[in-house]
Amino acid sequence: MLDLLAPVLVPEQGDRLTRTAYKQDFRQREDAVRDGSSWKLERRQHFEEQGSPSRDALRRGDWDEAIRLLADRRDTLAATAQEDERRGYAFHRVRVVESPLTPYVRWELHSQRQRAEYGQRIRVVPAEQVAASEDTGPLPEVVVLGGRTLFQVLYTEAGIANGAIRYTDRDLVERWENYIKALYAVGEEVISYFDREVAHLEPPTLSDAGRE
Repeated sequence: MLDLLAPVLVPEQGDRLTRTAYKQDFRQREDAVRDGSSWKLERRQHFEEQGSPSRDALRRGDWDEAIRLLADRRDTLAATAQEDERRGYAFHRVRVVESPLTPYVRWELHSQRQRAEYGQRIRVVPAEQVAASEDTGPLPEVVVLGGRTLFQVLYTEAGIANGAIRYTDRDLVERWENYIKALYAVGEEVISYFDREVAHLEPPTLSDAGRE
């Protein structure tokens, strides 16, 4: 278990953004990063992502179609990797997993393994690694962009995106970045984790997907 504790986020110390405003602000701030890095912590075990045909297929219980559709974005992933390399940008993800894996996380790990094939930096940590920071509840979903901005991404209870809280205090941003970096350092590369823990699993049933 990681001894380092996650910093506390106080919503009143940040700026509340709607979903639309968050997406626009995130895009502008990320595009401005040059020769830098960003860090994302993914903790929830279920999301209702919007605008993804593959995710829609999973929601219908069509696992084979959900996985097949992931292949449609390979050109986009390749182009993104080339652009990131051009501007010296690295985006890191830490995915916390619980056992047994939910259908959503299994699907997401298929997606993230594919992303890793195009050079994205993604590692997996078991939930036990963050237990010391979860006495009062699960860790938030957090993204730190370029060492300057922290977004606490918000979701409804059902897992639907609901905007974000933006923090710009440099000390808070730095402490969160260091926490995610520490998790990344003890995490396992998503490709090796996937090949050992996920690749052999039978597709989840429609009832499994419906219980999420």
